[in-house]
Amino acid sequence: MTKREEYEAKAEKMLAPLMEENHFELVDVEYVKEAGTWYLRAYVDKEGGITIDDCELVNRAWSDMMDQEDFIPEAYVLEVSSPGLGRQLKKEKDFQRSIGQQVDVKFYQGRKIPGGKHGKELVVKELTGTLLAFSRDTVTLETDFAPEYVILRSEISTIKLSIDF
Repeated sequence: MTKREEYEAKAEKMLAPLMEENHFELVDVEYVKEAGTWYLRAYVDKEGGITIDDCELVNRAWSDMMDQEDFIPEAYVLEVSSPGLGRQLKKEKDFQRSIGQQVDVKFYQGRKIPGGKHGKELVVKELTGTLLAFSRDTVTLETDFAPEYVILRSEISTIKLSIDF
């Protein structure tokens, strides 16, 4: 387990009672370095949507817990946020909740799909489709070019709910 994974796991465990007490869902925790600064972030949600007041409540309580536990020696910024409209699907519950919804899939490398002129394949870095099914190894989408298009999860860099404006 990497240092990052260890910190994220400890933070998730720490936040679990607070989430249960307030009927919130802990969507994700991440420990990342951006522009030279470390961030420890919790993404929380609840039925009907999370509010700024909810985020503040979690942030204050979590900050107090982190001050007591003090398991991260580096300086970092503590953040609590909504997962947002275009939330990333990471955990099984994220995929399950999103069955039947439009998702945007980005690939690590270009992927060949049917649909080019004269029957040729196109190479795409991302595509949008309706999430039909998932397993530990695959994601199945309904797309414009296929009623059931299976993708290996190992080829996917990110998969997020699609935002339609």
